[in-house]
Amino acid sequence: MAFVTANWNPLGDAFYRKVELYEMGWSLKDGLRDCHVAAAPYGGPIAVLKESQRCSPSVRPQLDIYTASGMPVAAFPWKSGVVKQLGWTVGDDLLCVQEDGTVLVYDLFGSFKRHFSMGNELVQSHVLEAKVFHSPYGTGIALLSGTFRFILATNIEDLKLRRLPEVPGLQGAPSCWAVLSQDRQSKVLLAAGPDLYMLDTTACTPVIPPGLTPQASSIVHMAVSFSYKYLAFFTDSGHVWMGSANLKDKLGEVETKMKTPPKQMAWCRRPKGQQPSVVVMWEKNLLVAGQCQETIQYHLDEDSVLVPEMDGVRIISGSHHELLQEVPAACEEIFKIASMAPGALLLEANREYEKESQKADEYLREIKEQDLLGEAVKQCVEAAGYEHEPETQKMLLRAASFGKCFLSNFRPELFVHMCRDLRVLNAVRDYTVGIPLTLPQYKQMTVQVLIDRLVHRKLYPLAFEICRYLKTPEYQGVSRVLKHWACCKVQQKEEADEVIARAISVKLGETAGISYSDIAAKAYECGRTELAIKLLEFEPRSGEQVPLLLKMKRSQLALSKAIESGDTDLVYTVVTYLKNEMNRGDFFMTLRNQPVALSLYRQFCKHQEPETLKDLFNQDDDHQELGNFYVRASYQEGKLETRVSLLQSAVDEYNKAKNEFAAKATEEEIRLLRFQRRVEEEKGERVLGCSLHDTLHCLLTLGLHKQAEQLYKDFRVPDKRYWWLKLTALAEKEDWEELEKFAKSKKSPIGYLPFVEVCVKHLNKYEAKKYVSKVTPEQKVKAHLAVGDLEGAAEAAIERRSEGEVSLVLSRCSATTDRTIVDRLNRARAAAAKK
Repeated sequence: MAFVTANWNPLGDAFYRKVELYEMGWSLKDGLRDCHVAAAPYGGPIAVLKESQRCSPSVRPQLDIYTASGMPVAAFPWKSGVVKQLGWTVGDDLLCVQEDGTVLVYDLFGSFKRHFSMGNELVQSHVLEAKVFHSPYGTGIALLSGTFRFILATNIEDLKLRRLPEVPGLQGAPSCWAVLSQDRQSKVLLAAGPDLYMLDTTACTPVIPPGLTPQASSIVHMAVSFSYKYLAFFTDSGHVWMGSANLKDKLGEVETKMKTPPKQMAWCRRPKGQQPSVVVMWEKNLLVAGQCQETIQYHLDEDSVLVPEMDGVRIISGSHHELLQEVPAACEEIFKIASMAPGALLLEANREYEKESQKADEYLREIKEQDLLGEAVKQCVEAAGYEHEPETQKMLLRAASFGKCFLSNFRPELFVHMCRDLRVLNAVRDYTVGIPLTLPQYKQMTVQVLIDRLVHRKLYPLAFEICRYLKTPEYQGVSRVLKHWACCKVQQKEEADEVIARAISVKLGETAGISYSDIAAKAYECGRTELAIKLLEFEPRSGEQVPLLLKMKRSQLALSKAIESGDTDLVYTVVTYLKNEMNRGDFFMTLRNQPVALSLYRQFCKHQEPETLKDLFNQDDDHQELGNFYVRASYQEGKLETRVSLLQSAVDEYNKAKNEFAAKATEEEIRLLRFQRRVEEEKGERVLGCSLHDTLHCLLTLGLHKQAEQLYKDFRVPDKRYWWLKLTALAEKEDWEELEKFAKSKKSPIGYLPFVEVCVKHLNKYEAKKYVSKVTPEQKVKAHLAVGDLEGAAEAAIERRSEGEVSLVLSRCSATTDRTIVDRLNRARAAAAKK
């Protein structure tokens, strides 16, 4: 196991190791000398740009983007202004901060996305220094202007510039400064000579780090930890001070015996680490300082760059890429020389077992006697996650597998999940992929974000296989990968539309969670309208097809698809769009070819735009509907002249439509309206707008019998209807004298039983009895019963010899009061039964 600890170095109670991740694949002529270098965290891409002042005026510098293994991703000549700082966003977009305060944003493949300005004042004063930082709110930028003022943007996606307060007495640029994320806001900490200031949006506050050595007269460099919890200073006396970011607690102070300000400084503390530690880098020297007074020193053969990570520091040079970190506790326990930890003993037991040595049993017995076999297995599994070499991982996992065979209650999830995680990590760490994630970084990042990063790098096969291997839900995994692949595929201009559409259809099939309309929208954005239409044919949801077809100006096709869907709201959407986009004639012509859309539009116009409806009927020479339209419109008018005019127009249209009934009915409506107007003018009674029935009833109720007779004759009202109307109207008025005259005027077409019933209804049995004698024999019983004449009803029933009528009268009789009538009825019924 000596080969595992060969690169370990002790520092206080902990060990540190420098692991080689890659031998870089790039070929940089002068290495990283005189270059702007930006490496994204979590094993992200690296951007390299030669500093402008170092280049020949006639030669444009080139901006190169590489993977963490040095594999080229993109390269393009830099044609814009002087760059002061490069940085990466949380979404792996490259930020180029220029001297004039303009920030240019490029994607991973060097395609320009957008630009924004950090303030007009920087055009004159220029940017002296810039820092790109990550906070809980996104990617931020902090600038120091030529007037020694700080300008801050916490989130470039929602750009809100903040000009921080002036630092009193500051005559030149601060010796060093850093951005802190504290109390849910971003602040700037700066050192100016012996003074230290904290700047926020409202104030500039002097601060004093606790326990700073009195030998230090100024702070020349500072570094903030990856989590923003800790802070480190390098002083002109060569001391490294470490403490909490709120400057309340001191964690340690180390003398480096180096007075030269370092090129770079970064925290190397890992989560749950045994001690705080900081990496300080000079031109040819790298130093690790912890809580103790000792340090670890490394010699650097070439220019390097430090990239802070959550569990260590990456060191990138012209030829190598390494990871410097504190050795995780599980690895230290197992591999430390002469370790008697359960994991170390289990590893030895497995080695002896593979050699077929009986010592394996001795080691195993020793672990089991202490009841630490479960702990030993867990230690080996955990340590495997922290190792980068697959051979070491396998060695530890084989030991864990060997140990769990002797456990009856060991839960396999820990071992299974670790095997899965390591397989994924080894795949993305591969030189051709170049994402050197550690297990803690992978857990912090989540599988979802890793898949996103692979997809953005267009590593679709690997992303697809990882999703399948981890059995990620389709909508989160395979579907998203395939959708992104399809969106990328439609941008390949060298392939024909048919070929691309077929390839996408075959690959995607009916995979859940994929919208073909999104892919079609991407094709349309790329100027490939025909391809977009072909792709929309595979989209099963019309609601997704139609909006894009409208956007592409394929309104006829959109209308057809909307009608096919059967969704009336969708049809209305398209029709409304067409109405706004086309001239009226073309719009009506389009609707004429689509009966469903035309019918729906007519319904809409009927309630919202009646005048448009009239134009539609005129366009189609639909005289019947035009007549109906004029009739409906007449009911909305208050003036008689206008109303009559509209009804006359309706008559003309009905005649053209050869609808004689409708024309005649409308003419009669005009006559009725004119008659009603005359009545109103002559008698002052309001009847305009009433129906013929209501007009007659009103006239009769008011006693205008002459006018009612005229209306009855003019409009040929059926006799029965007129008699009923007059009967009810006179009864309501209780004009019994007029009612009697009316009954005697001529033979009633409705008979006389209604006269009896109407009088009874109005509680006048006296008047009702006058008409009982006139009732036909068939209705005599009902008439007598209506007026309460049981004796008369009984006589009529016996006379007619009707068993039903006899029973009816009996049902109305009381056994005690009407005893005589009941006996007569019973005798009549018995006599009828004998016959």
